[in-house]
Amino acid sequence: MTKFLITYEGAMEMPSTPEARDQMMSAFMAWVGEVGGHMVDPGAPLGASRAVTSDGDGDEPSGIGGYTIVDAGTLDEAVGLVRSHPFLKRGGTLRVSESVAP
Repeated sequence: MTKFLITYEGAMEMPSTPEARDQMMSAFMAWVGEVGGHMVDPGAPLGASRAVTSDGDGDEPSGIGGYTIVDAGTLDEAVGLVRSHPFLKRGGTLRVSESVAP
């Protein structure tokens, strides 16, 4: 199996009420259950970040608001695992990237 990094883009605002936040978390945990043994790390939202280059660093936004890591046999299988992710219903985008062993 290969590890795939799923990054969350857009739609990062949290629901305004505790009830809506609970519903969002319940939907996410149900998705984690669907993924089952393919789940490596359910991940977390991301906070402040800095871009680092050979010329220095800066605070420009990355557009990535969270991550998850799954195991799958192929990129297509990994994409299939995220098609039912509740983040998509909130208008977000999930980018699935294969980790490549050296």
